[in-house]
Amino acid sequence: MFNLWGRAVIIRAVRRFFDRRGYLEVETPLRLPTLAPEPHLLPQRSGQWFLQTSPELCMKRLLARGIPKIYQICKCFRREERGSRHLPEFTMLEWYRAEADYCDLMSECEELLPAVAAALADTAGTERELARPRPETALFAGPGNHLAPSWERLTVAEAFRRYAGIEVEEALRRDLFDQLLVERIEPRLGQGRPTFLCDYPAALGALARLSPTNPAVAERFELYVKGLELANGFSELTDPAEQRRRFEGDRALIRAAGRRPPPLPRRFLADLAEMPPAAGIALGIDRLAMILLGAERIDQVQAFTPEQL
Repeated sequence: MFNLWGRAVIIRAVRRFFDRRGYLEVETPLRLPTLAPEPHLLPQRSGQWFLQTSPELCMKRLLARGIPKIYQICKCFRREERGSRHLPEFTMLEWYRAEADYCDLMSECEELLPAVAAALADTAGTERELARPRPETALFAGPGNHLAPSWERLTVAEAFRRYAGIEVEEALRRDLFDQLLVERIEPRLGQGRPTFLCDYPAALGALARLSPTNPAVAERFELYVKGLELANGFSELTDPAEQRRRFEGDRALIRAAGRRPPPLPRRFLADLAEMPPAAGIALGIDRLAMILLGAERIDQVQAFTPEQL
């Protein structure tokens, strides 16, 4: 009961944060004829279509139609993701801003998390007893809550040198990037204060824009708190030809893994030509609830887990 009340307070606080900043809350379809090809994700089929892994493509199409600031809280689905921090059905917050870049989103994260933590602390009456962070477990409970700016900003290249003892280019060449990131780097991130792990190698840019000053890296970051990845954001790529090339490369990787890639998202690529410079981010609501409520497993912030259905 404690965590369900707390989760509700968190979601209300998130909505209040974006509503007050002039964002439009949108709702896009969960079931889609195609998705962005992502080699490391397994989408859930729904008949001949798919359940979304993210609302990203539809939200960017709305940006292209002239809506400058949008956010959404929705369900996303990814097969074979189950563990203490993963669910095959989970809740995602995504927001997008026109005429912004990934640095703007990092600053917005530094405002969002303290606002939500404060909403928990300020919950009154019955909800206060059920929803406030437990001082003995919640990371940000009480004074000196580690959320004050400035949060650590650490490049991927520096993180690999500091914590893995290897250059990131060498890790990529030897196909050790993911292993070293998970085993040696992530556990050290966000300890004491949140960490933005930023400036990913261009090959891992996905839908991110390359840096105009250093095209070897993409303007992408991930936010970590106590070793837990909370959010993934970037300056958006708005070049349809480059995005098509990246999609085709990812489709080839999916085929090489013995799977069938989703159809190319042609309508998204057509709309991308009209999209303004923008930045977007995905943040896991379940993980945010874990962090703020002091939960050790994602199960503890759910009404029901898959095993209970």
